[in-house]
Amino acid sequence: MPELPEVETTVAGLREPLEGQRLSHVETRRADMRKAFPVDLRQRLTGAEVISLSRRAKYGLIDTDRGDTMIFHLGMSGRWVVDVAELDKHDHLFLETGDGRRLALRDPRRFGFVDLVPTDALDAYPAFAAMGPEPLGPDFTATYLKEALDGRAAPIKAMLLDQRTVAGLGNIYVCEALNMAGIVPTRAAGRITKPKLTLLVEAIREVLTAAIAAGGSSLRDYVRPDGQLGYFAKDWRVYGREGEVCPCGGLVQRRIDSGRSTFFCASCQK
Repeated sequence: MPELPEVETTVAGLREPLEGQRLSHVETRRADMRKAFPVDLRQRLTGAEVISLSRRAKYGLIDTDRGDTMIFHLGMSGRWVVDVAELDKHDHLFLETGDGRRLALRDPRRFGFVDLVPTDALDAYPAFAAMGPEPLGPDFTATYLKEALDGRAAPIKAMLLDQRTVAGLGNIYVCEALNMAGIVPTRAAGRITKPKLTLLVEAIREVLTAAIAAGGSSLRDYVRPDGQLGYFAKDWRVYGREGEVCPCGGLVQRRIDSGRSTFFCASCQK
């Protein structure tokens, strides 16, 4: 599933063809993806000008001059295709701008979705209402994290994946950051010291920033809107590297936690 860096890269790739442009044609090519398209999506977006694009957690946001924001989630296999020549059978939403740019939301497995809400009601949107701070934002600090984890016996990895703790982190980058900070994924979250949490916050910021700069990590279906692959996977420290050598010299191990693979090094993560 595309994680925060992949969504950030996607949003960046959509700015050039969409920002400042009017949507001359909007077409839903099926009734639903993971859930139904808003019935008035075409009516509310056709003729609207895109004034900005941004991201919240793993969701892309497209704001219009009509006071509406289109929210998109890429699910397991979704991606935007820019300057599409011929529509594919998996292109479920099609946009055309006034200057002739053609964009399609392509999702073979249909786990993604699109919604449309008033921009001034975004904070109350169900997926966002209880979310924690953005990991690259000013509110995500060691002090915040220490308070959020106080008394929690759950493993630190599970707490970081909980969107109520911090918004947008996924399995790949949590594994990477925990390794960088030297924290074993199974450590009880409430028992981690503030100095260690300071290292963890720095590691999360560092790994996300590097991944965004590399265009994300291409896994299976994910590619950038321009069709290029994200190449951060070549810099993974532990993720997907079971049996290989960790940067510390130890061996990377894998375990299954709640149905997900956890990669870590017992030599340097305590």
